[in-house]
Amino acid sequence: MHGAVLHLKTVRRLARPRALRAALGTPDDRLVFVLGSPRSGTTFLAESIGSVPGFVDLSEVAAVKAAVPELARMPVDQAAERLRRTLAVTRAVGLVRGLRGVEQTPETAFIAPALVRAFAQARLVHMLRDGRDVVCSLLEKGWLRSGRDGGDDAGLPYGDHARFWVEPDRLEEFRRVSEARRAAWVWRAYVSAIRASGTTPYEVRYEAMATDPAGTAAGLAAFIDAPADPLAEALRLGHAGSIGRFRRDLTPGQLADVEAEAGGLLAELGYS
Repeated sequence: MHGAVLHLKTVRRLARPRALRAALGTPDDRLVFVLGSPRSGTTFLAESIGSVPGFVDLSEVAAVKAAVPELARMPVDQAAERLRRTLAVTRAVGLVRGLRGVEQTPETAFIAPALVRAFAQARLVHMLRDGRDVVCSLLEKGWLRSGRDGGDDAGLPYGDHARFWVEPDRLEEFRRVSEARRAAWVWRAYVSAIRASGTTPYEVRYEAMATDPAGTAAGLAAFIDAPADPLAEALRLGHAGSIGRFRRDLTPGQLADVEAEAGGLLAELGYS
């Protein structure tokens, strides 16, 4: 699915001669990696950046997503080399190697040092959203639900099993707890991994992006060296209606589970 989306974007761009020359030109290694927990707004932000002239949204590269559990166990240099090869192929096949690719796989939160080792000129952006609202969205999707069948585009299964990022001494606990607590665990694990990575991503708050797209665009555009006006125009398509949805969507019991798992980090980040 993501490959088809990238193909359609490429076709539209290559209808313009100047875009064709840029896409087939010298590879531009100034990639942008949008990090963040699932359901935090990474897709919207990456699509917005990818709509800016000179950029292209690579979506979630399935080969990267599928490889992250293994890459996270590798030495940084080895993981970086594999990432570089994988994304080189993706960009070449998509005819977008001369554009600035925007990759948005949330699981890259766990391999951030390898990203900057693979692409020294890359820019990392952390899309941060209130974890309680993230929990609402994850519950709506049902990806962590007990007995859930199927899997994502990278072939990774849904359900209540422990993922590679779950602490080794809590593997069985992950399956036993409520779905709301598992969802809070996701948010805490991804955000904590980014903050502990030793990298310096530019932080974009979902709440600020939705309520002040122009202000968000100005700061972000300066960080990634992009024109602010088209980025602001793209960010204006966002909406603030889901901010604070946890107040109406979560039961007292679910909210207590979220606070038990991620309350400390929520408070540290000012979400209280």
